[in-house]
Amino acid sequence: MPPAKNEPILSYAPGTVERIALKAKLEELRSIEVDLPMLIDGKEVYTDRKVRMFPPHEIKHTLGYYSQGNAGHVKMAIDAALAARENWANLSWQHRASVFLKAADLLAGPYRAKINAATMLGQSKNAFQAEIDAACELADFFRFGVKVMTDIYKIQPESAPGMWNYNEFRPLEGFVFALTPFNFTSIAGKAKDFSSLL
Repeated sequence: MPPAKNEPILSYAPGTVERIALKAKLEELRSIEVDLPMLIDGKEVYTDRKVRMFPPHEIKHTLGYYSQGNAGHVKMAIDAALAARENWANLSWQHRASVFLKAADLLAGPYRAKINAATMLGQSKNAFQAEIDAACELADFFRFGVKVMTDIYKIQPESAPGMWNYNEFRPLEGFVFALTPFNFTSIAGKAKDFSSLL
């Protein structure tokens, strides 16, 4: 596995590439109203129960609406997770790890300005707070989750002469339901990270 390293925190100082990209993304996201569905079993699910989204620091500005789910949608998500479990479990741990490492690289690279701008608008964070929470910490969670998984897999019992004791680790056998705080992007992403790896 590649060594896990903390994602460097960018400065967003005047004139920097990251500041220019972030300002452009903020302007883009403020200029549109989105209609956010739930994603269940890889499909977009919309409901008639729309909830308005706005920046906490500017409640008159509408960012868009999200579809509010109900108990039936939770059941659909649980069923979808359980149905996908076997295919995910049959992937080697290296392939499961590669999914999270790729996600970290995407967050730290081409999606950095987008996740930071969305965090700034949705949670009233400044550029530095968003950079630490949304881009860097979530990328770190994904990378260090892979490291912890490989560390766990190295833990093996001692074997007596003529024997080989061996722990085989299996992926999660159920599902994870997480209701995360709205104001901490990386916790929302982290909620399913580690349990999905094992």
